[in-house]
Amino acid sequence: MGKRAAIFAATMLIGATGAMQPASARELVAIGAHFERVFERGQEGEIIGLGPEIVRILAQRMGHTVRFELYPWARAQALIAQGKADILVGPYKTAERQQTMAFSKLAFYQDQMVFYARNDANASWNGDFGALGDQRIVVLNGWAYGAAFDQARPQLRLSVANSVDSGLKMLVHQHVNLFASNRRNTEPVLGRLGLVGQIVMLPKVIDVQEGYFAFPRDTSFDTLRRDFDAAFQRMVDSGELKKLGQRHEVIVP
Repeated sequence: MGKRAAIFAATMLIGATGAMQPASARELVAIGAHFERVFERGQEGEIIGLGPEIVRILAQRMGHTVRFELYPWARAQALIAQGKADILVGPYKTAERQQTMAFSKLAFYQDQMVFYARNDANASWNGDFGALGDQRIVVLNGWAYGAAFDQARPQLRLSVANSVDSGLKMLVHQHVNLFASNRRNTEPVLGRLGLVGQIVMLPKVIDVQEGYFAFPRDTSFDTLRRDFDAAFQRMVDSGELKKLGQRHEVIVP
């Protein structure tokens, strides 16, 4: 190869290599709260779960790096609404939240929202919220339980807990009659607290909710969201999301 040809080839290689990294490449800040198997802190202090793994893979494919931060759920939602982070991992989509954050096109997991009760209480629920008027119910701060539950809220006797652990303890100590949560978050905690058999899930599902990624509504985040949606669509179409869900034991859409 002649000198001129070598210089041309080297120039093309540099250009091609540079093209792999977009000019807007940067460190993304992805935030969330403790959601079992979806977003949690591992034994070594790292953030693990289905959500972080998806974000790490897609960020790399888009040419970005990513840093994760864990907050109480209400605080995490406020930060994304204020544009102080790039990605919120795991929110269910509601009309209220759509006013303050922009959701990914596709969901990445599904949850069954259910009631839990003490085994010795012989509690039952057939889907009629009107029949729960005299029942004390604990819900989790910042959680969404579906349109039907939201509509019934004014007639329900609700208390608020900040964690699944706290909600279950309120139930065990008979401060409430029912605990509204989801199976994915709750069942591991039942085992950890030694409550399997003492606390039972009522069979009627409150609702099925889907979890998304969310971004600030500010237009400066639109390009990131579109690029993320396109990369995530390819992950779904290839079957990669399904495999990741199976590995993390999380139900995916």
